[in-house]
Amino acid sequence: MNNDSVDWVYAILPGSTAAVSADVVGVAGEPPHVVRAGSLAAIVGSVPAGEFSEDILQERLGDLSWLESSVRAHHRVVEAAAHTGTVLPLRFATIYRDDERVREMLGRRETAFTTALSRLSDRAEWGVKAYADPEVLAAAPDERSPEADTAAPDERSPEPDSPGTTYLLHKRARQRQRENAGDRAAAYAERIHATLAAYAAHAVLHPPQDAGLARYQGWMVLNASYLTDDARAGEFASTVANLDGRFPGIRLELSGPWPAYSFVADSPEDPEP
Repeated sequence: MNNDSVDWVYAILPGSTAAVSADVVGVAGEPPHVVRAGSLAAIVGSVPAGEFSEDILQERLGDLSWLESSVRAHHRVVEAAAHTGTVLPLRFATIYRDDERVREMLGRRETAFTTALSRLSDRAEWGVKAYADPEVLAAAPDERSPEADTAAPDERSPEPDSPGTTYLLHKRARQRQRENAGDRAAAYAERIHATLAAYAAHAVLHPPQDAGLARYQGWMVLNASYLTDDARAGEFASTVANLDGRFPGIRLELSGPWPAYSFVADSPEDPEP
């Protein structure tokens, strides 16, 4: 490495399995390489220092086109490394000054990284999103208990003795159904998450994605990641398929397997400027 470049660190692996494909390129179109220290190794890309300084990066993170293509490139490198063995993916834009600084970091954190790699061994991350159709949920039968509809005589709605009253009653009922749709969707999501979490070693709930950016319709009521043993992957996927369509107005989306992005620390330590 030289003063014209810095190291973009993609992932950490056991040194015995670390390798990088010659066909994959990183965020700057660079061929990643392996940096080894002790029992560990890091997959690293040498990127132009002037294009990846802290100030420039802050600007680029606001460029959705650059961010999307770079995140995809970062993932391709991590995914390629994962084909060689257990991988500990690092936070996007983890940068060190040079290979020697990466070696020093690996040495300082060897015990922690080894423990993390052991926890992730023979496991993968699966993502599940649940989308709710508010119209279907609003039209679904009210699941309240019969007692909830029992009111004092003077609190009950008037008998529909005219077209206007009938219209108002129908409108009131429709409004109540819409108000209950969100609660019903949340309850379904909780039941789905509880069922899937039972198949996973660990589970993480994420905030719903922005509908404009993720381009989905309706409500995203579940956005979760599940760290699942490879031996149970088929069972997990079958459970998602069985749950899909069980709840009115709810659609499930399964993705994976992925490297365990959601189940590692953000970064090994504060990256260097």
